[in-house]
Formats: sequence, structure tokens, C-alpha cells
Amino acid sequence: MQNLTLIQSILLFSVPAIFAITVHEAAHGYAARYFGDRTAEVLGRLTLNPIKHIDPIGTVLVPLGLLVMAKAAGGPPILFGWAKPVPVGTRNLRKPQRDMALVAAAGPASNLAMAAGWTAIMAAAAAMAGSIPAADLLWYMAYFGVTINVILAVFNMLPIPPLDGGRVLSGLLPPRAAMSFDRIEPFGMMIIIALLVSGLLWQVVGPLVGAVRGFFLAVIGM
Repeated sequence: MQNLTLIQSILLFSVPAIFAITVHEAAHGYAARYFGDRTAEVLGRLTLNPIKHIDPIGTVLVPLGLLVMAKAAGGPPILFGWAKPVPVGTRNLRKPQRDMALVAAAGPASNLAMAAGWTAIMAAAAAMAGSIPAADLLWYMAYFGVTINVILAVFNMLPIPPLDGGRVLSGLLPPRAAMSFDRIEPFGMMIIIALLVSGLLWQVVGPLVGAVRGFFLAVIGM
């Protein structure tokens, strides 16, 4: 990917990144509505309009800043960011503990589905290479799409509240143990930042991302 200019990298990165974040958050909202909570719908967050889900800092500035720094350093991009969380009224769910776990899992599940879709686009772009001038750029965009969605799925499934994985684990624990586990949530972001700064986060996430992305690419023989 070293032959891409910075502008090309930003443009090709932005499209799948916006889709990945938007669909992830919308999936939470649609799942919550299915299980009885209409909070996201009432607040106008049950939509695929990316403007409703974008956080100016977490969705735009942080990812683009990391992309620019990686390009300047000549290394692979470190993808990290966040969107506005979709609000969920847990008490409105029919079975709050179980349903909240399923609502949380819907986001990463949507990312894996999108990774599969981008994988298919990669295969199509590879087949068109040489015959259609834009095929190479489409391939790079699809590669970014697979990578971004796999990172979001794996990262969000870490068992640290308030990440989706933390909520899924809470839903699987016995009620008393879940209450104790949920007390970690106020410190969750500090734990994540500490892991990120120390480098331990990527040591955990990196091999999992590589394995999942490798699976998708192996499906199309890449």
C-alpha cells in the first residue's frame, strides 16, 4: 500500500470507516428495538445516516491523525476511533440481562458481516484488475474495509465494560456476578487507554485481528 498517496489513503479509508461505524451503531439500535426498547428510534439514532453517529473527535480527527502519522512514518496505519454510542434503555428490554447482551453483540456481528461483504468486493476487484483502471483502487478500499471491520469487531468484543464484549460477558454471568462485574464500567475507558499506551492492547488484539482477517482473505485465496 506504499504506492498510495496520502489523499488517496484518506479517501479510500474514509468510505469503509464511515460505513463500519454507522452500521455498527445502527445495529445496536435495531436490535434494541427488536427486543422492546425504542430509545434510539425516539432520539433519531435508528438510522444509517452517518451524521447521526459521527463523533467529531473519535470518528474523524483521531483516525485521520493516526493515518497521517502512519503515512509520514512509512508504516502500516494503526486504526483506532469511536462513534457516539447509541442509547439503550435497558429497563425497556423484555429480558434486560439477556437482551442487552444480544444488543451489544449486534454491533460486532454487523462488522463481521461487512468484512465478508468487503471480502467479496476484493475478489471482484482482483478479477477486474488490468481490465478496469479503477479496479486497483477498489481493491485497496475493500482491503481497508475488511481490516477496519475486523478491528472493530475484535476490539469491541474485549470483555471490558463499556465495550460490547463487556456487556456480552455481563449478560452471560449470574445476576450477582454481573452486578459486581458492571462496577468496572466507570474505569473501563481508563483501562483501555492504559492498555493502548502500554502497547499491551495491540499485543492482545493484533493476533486476533490477523487470524480473523486471514480467514476472510483465505476464503478468496489471498
